[in-house]
Amino acid sequence: MASREPVPAELYPPTRLAQVSAATARAGLDALLLTPGPDLRYVTGYDAHQLERLTCLVVPAQGDPLLIVPRLELPAAQASPAGALGIEMRGWEETDDPYALVRARLGQPERVGLSDRMWALMVLRLRTALPGAEQLLASAALRELRARKSAAEVAALLAAGEAIDRVHASVPEWLRPGRSEEQVAADISDAIIAEGHARVDFAIVGSGPNGASPHHTAGDRVLRSGDPVVVDIGGTMPSGYCSDCTRTYVIGEPPADFAAYYQVLQEAQEAACAAVRPGVAAEAVDAAAREPIAAAGYGDYFVHRTGHGIGLESHEDPYIVAGNTEPLEPGYAFSVEPGIYPGPHGARIEDIVVCTADGFQRLNNVTRDLVVVPG
Repeated sequence: MASREPVPAELYPPTRLAQVSAATARAGLDALLLTPGPDLRYVTGYDAHQLERLTCLVVPAQGDPLLIVPRLELPAAQASPAGALGIEMRGWEETDDPYALVRARLGQPERVGLSDRMWALMVLRLRTALPGAEQLLASAALRELRARKSAAEVAALLAAGEAIDRVHASVPEWLRPGRSEEQVAADISDAIIAEGHARVDFAIVGSGPNGASPHHTAGDRVLRSGDPVVVDIGGTMPSGYCSDCTRTYVIGEPPADFAAYYQVLQEAQEAACAAVRPGVAAEAVDAAAREPIAAAGYGDYFVHRTGHGIGLESHEDPYIVAGNTEPLEPGYAFSVEPGIYPGPHGARIEDIVVCTADGFQRLNNVTRDLVVVPG
């Protein structure tokens, strides 16, 4: 089993709080209110439990931050990377009103940014506690910061990519006729943890016609000779950063039509990656993937966007899709995953790439060639 190293301190630097406060002001917000989830973890490193009890980081545009936590969670907060940031932490008792603590710190703000994944329970309670405040999304301030990965974040994503590559390298041994998709997914899930992940996020195993469903849930279908098998897997590392990689396999002799479009797909994925560089619009990468697929007559079978950002969430900004004219910047990390899904079977190739100063870096390097497993 791979050893689990401590979370590097540079992933959650003390300078980030000042950057977030400045971004809050630029966004025209008086404060950010961050409850458990990726936004809170990005700012402080605290991977807090999602509970009905309020945990909330208050980040004013002007002034010092405050982390409000249930008293029983205070030791965990202090032991997290947040404990090294000098943040004032205030524990509240079961009979206290924690929303009143937010109001006491902020007074009467006009505009506040709420964590994009905040529970409705807390959104409504904060609306009552701050009746004069317009509620907006915290991503108005955090999106740009979170999208542009630091060198430490890229290193964490690379470690995740290398771990999931090691899992893919073992997949062929589990793809045997007579085994079910569920059995294969269980083996993969065990390997994701064994290779250093803290959590399995998904293990998609789509065999035969199920490979034409991009988000297929592994079921009781039994693998057969001649089956193409789409394997899309990912998890979260102890650092909080995610992996996501898809490869397509075939058991025995591949169907002739499948072999033909797999070659097209491989060319499309290469073309999309080659299009990545600073200043290129996100939609241009999507177009680079679609052009060879459409030219070969498979355009109607490419049914999803080409990619999504990745970091502390497996899906986050930027999105590689038609209509997104945002120019790529160094540090942007995202998937490049064209797919072709005609119906009898399907195929997808997915790598995580990072836009660099002069091009791109792949974070997944397990073979993208069609892997034929003895059938």
